[in-house]
Amino acid sequence: MRDRISNPILPGFYPDPSICRVGEDYYLVTSTFAYFPGVPIFHSKDLVHWEQIGNVLDREEQLNLFGAGHSLGIFAPTIRYHQGTFYMITTNVGNGGNFIVTAKDPAGPWSNPYFLEGAEGIDPSLFFDDDGRCYYTGTKDRREGAEFYGDNEIWLQELDLETMSLVGESYPLWHGALKDVAWAEAPHMYKKDGIYYLMIAEGGTAHEHAITIASSPNVTGPFEGYKCNPILTHRHLGKNYPIVNVGHGDLVETQNGDWYMVALASRPYGGYYRNLGRETFLVPVEWEDGWPVVNPGKGIIEDTVECPDLPLFTAEVIPEKEDFDDTKLPLRFLHLRNPNPLSYNLSERQSHLRMYLAPERITGLVSPTYVGIRQTGMSFLLETKMEFAPASMYEEAGLVLLQSNEFHYRLVVTIREDKNVLLLIKCYEGNEEVLAQMPVEEATDDDNSLRLRVVAEGQDLKFAVSYDGKSYQVIKAGVDGRMLSTDVASGFVGNTLGLYCSSNLTETDNYADFDWLIYRNMD
Repeated sequence: MRDRISNPILPGFYPDPSICRVGEDYYLVTSTFAYFPGVPIFHSKDLVHWEQIGNVLDREEQLNLFGAGHSLGIFAPTIRYHQGTFYMITTNVGNGGNFIVTAKDPAGPWSNPYFLEGAEGIDPSLFFDDDGRCYYTGTKDRREGAEFYGDNEIWLQELDLETMSLVGESYPLWHGALKDVAWAEAPHMYKKDGIYYLMIAEGGTAHEHAITIASSPNVTGPFEGYKCNPILTHRHLGKNYPIVNVGHGDLVETQNGDWYMVALASRPYGGYYRNLGRETFLVPVEWEDGWPVVNPGKGIIEDTVECPDLPLFTAEVIPEKEDFDDTKLPLRFLHLRNPNPLSYNLSERQSHLRMYLAPERITGLVSPTYVGIRQTGMSFLLETKMEFAPASMYEEAGLVLLQSNEFHYRLVVTIREDKNVLLLIKCYEGNEEVLAQMPVEEATDDDNSLRLRVVAEGQDLKFAVSYDGKSYQVIKAGVDGRMLSTDVASGFVGNTLGLYCSSNLTETDNYADFDWLIYRNMD
């Protein structure tokens, strides 16, 4: 029996996974919404150990996120490979719609976007048939007789790869497996043994999420749903099951002829609260009587998965401590919307990230000075060493636990009554409240640094400060983390945790220096 490894294979905010295989190599992408750079791309050889090799959308000319709501921006990318070229197709919701980028090397650089005229809706995907023709599939409102919001259809149209334009007739393919189904979306088409299979998600991306499938002898349909649909869901397991809202899958066949699915799901904790967002899981698939059976004998995603019969892949281990020794931020780091590159500097002070204060605030649909990483565990330690001398009560710098611009915690240094102070600020529904205030101790030597720390034990948060790295003063304990979940804040994203500074709508040339950032899971 082969070893089992932990599921999810990508913990934290990695939703809407799409996968493709090229020879013995596997590539996977996920959604990023209002975060920049967009669409991380991962490489593996064994389907369980993944290493990020790039970000598909890493230039402003590829990705316009200005003004995007936290849960708008990049939805549901699909990655495919055909005759030496990689294709990534996705939707920029609110800033342009559906587009394709291409690359010869999946690590990049990727092309500028080809926006597709006439490609209505979201969740685009590509299918390359045996004759080399390429087809676009997507999700949009039902073209005839829509009866309710979310009464969608899956549709298909041929794509001319030379002109990157839709050509010919548009075909409605399917409206989902269930009567009065809402949100038929996330289509992926496959061909096996001469039969076309259309796999979709339906029921929305919350607790009712599900994966269903239909087949046809013709690429343009009509498609007939599988009588055993849905092929994967957890909605019948109840809200106390540890893995919920399973859906949005993509299939891949290994070089050995085995089949697997990647899909999104969430792991609630402290009740039905999904701070981690939608994560990427792996599940085996077998074909029976011409249809896929997911995790035969069980039919669900488990918290461990048996390692595929593939050569072991050794992925780079992500360090707990980032020392900012390189001239670029690591690939896993994120900004909000399109960052101002002049706000971030890794060369002015050796082994430090210098972040310049900007008027933009993290509470707005703007591009604040923010650098974050994904929360990947239910219990964790987050800590940074910072030097910052605020010049006014408007200037602040420190740590943020970020669900959205309207729901977050900030632990920052600022000025009150001409004294440097630490503030713990709660932002709930866009309304800010100071939960704790503590004076900053004056330095007794030339070291003006302090260490800001957050310890999460499940949904219980504790905020602390240290001036020597040995003794820590608790600023406030027992802070409830549940508001940092989509179940309170709504939306589609998981938490990010990171470094932030702002001059709060005023002009300044001040900055904060961050020596390092530590993130350690303690689950």
